[in-house]
Amino acid sequence: MEESKIQDKANRIRDVIRYIKKFKNATIVIYFDDRIIDSPLFTSHLHDISLLHEAGIRIIIVPGARIRIDELLSKNNIPWEIKNGCRITSDEAMPIIKNAAFDVANTVMTSLAGERLTAVIGNWVRSRGKGVLDGTDYGTSGEIDKIDEKTIQTVLDNGFIPIFPCIGWSLNGKPYNISSSQLASQIASLLKADKLFYMIPGAEISDKLFYINPEQGLSPEGCVPAMNLDELNTFIEENSSLDKKDLTEEQKTQAKLILSILKLSKKSVESGVTRVHVLDGSADGTIPCEIFSDLGSGTMIYSSGYGKIRAMRRDDISGLISLIQPFVKKGMLLPRTEKELENSFNDYIIYELDGAVRGCAALHIYSYEQAEIAAVAVDESCAHIGIGPKIVEYLIEKAKSIRIKSVFVLTTQTADWFETIGFSPDTIDSIPEQRRKIWTPSRGSKVFRLKLEY
Repeated sequence: MEESKIQDKANRIRDVIRYIKKFKNATIVIYFDDRIIDSPLFTSHLHDISLLHEAGIRIIIVPGARIRIDELLSKNNIPWEIKNGCRITSDEAMPIIKNAAFDVANTVMTSLAGERLTAVIGNWVRSRGKGVLDGTDYGTSGEIDKIDEKTIQTVLDNGFIPIFPCIGWSLNGKPYNISSSQLASQIASLLKADKLFYMIPGAEISDKLFYINPEQGLSPEGCVPAMNLDELNTFIEENSSLDKKDLTEEQKTQAKLILSILKLSKKSVESGVTRVHVLDGSADGTIPCEIFSDLGSGTMIYSSGYGKIRAMRRDDISGLISLIQPFVKKGMLLPRTEKELENSFNDYIIYELDGAVRGCAALHIYSYEQAEIAAVAVDESCAHIGIGPKIVEYLIEKAKSIRIKSVFVLTTQTADWFETIGFSPDTIDSIPEQRRKIWTPSRGSKVFRLKLEY
């Protein structure tokens, strides 16, 4: 087997081990759109949940029940309408809605039993009626008042999986139909969950349905892999009117659903949930991919702490050598030995993603006249999310902070990229003599320079 393939496999295994350690005893809330529950893939998703549970991750499941409720109401000839995302029915519908919600919850519990997992369905949600809003009586539709955190923690501590049907009860025991997606958000917020997953069929945040800012990093498939809260606010504002795009009615429905989930995701993160993930539940393996890899398979919403730039430490040296090795083999970077990095580690910065070294660069200062930005490398699996520009911009600002007049780079294959961010061609004679001594005509690196303005 080729050395590069072995290294790729080893890196993936290292990631899994790192994330298992990171998320042991973590709490994850998973919302399942009921179309996923009715699909052949649901068994596979539950098998993945079983593996997570065995790894020490605490799981809470909130299943949607819209399809089952629709089915039973139609069967009993009971009319309903949907307004502002809420189902409006008469009181006679409530027993049927409750039966449908618990029917779906029981389906999930039975499937979990097939994976030898013990689940518990409970009445842990207190609610109240929405009442009359703008002249509309919302009938059996309810708002969440309180969630029984103490009981939920006890269930989790005993190794069980809580399942929440979309039903809440008032103080006098009257049931109300509540939103499953909203319930998942509020449970995650209450428990300060480490992750909240929204499993939606065909969930894809791309330019097929939405306007995407050209500066937004995209996955190789053209989807948004992650957004912080600032980027999310901009995204929601720019897509507030779906009329800007030529969409079919089906696409508009899907886009509205995803936007509603993103708004809930925003509230969850603002309330203390570490990360929210909007996932395509139609894809097998999407749950472990999202937990045990840096970028996963869907779109992650986060506030901070996901990726950061920091100074290199001595214990980063082995990781940095592994990071730059593929670029050395391609002739894009010069090799660095462990001793060389030991002697100059203060020049280097690291881009850390969930505790792993995913990018690096160095600022070698020769004088106040000029400094070199060198060893710019980004893990290929993360190359599409804008790490390169961030670390180069960081070093440019660092050079400015100490009043360096210009920075230069020596490059063989990335000249176009540096030109797009303002660098201009220069001559080899313009760089310091000590740097010229290790330049070789056979390698043919070209000089590009950026004059710094103050």
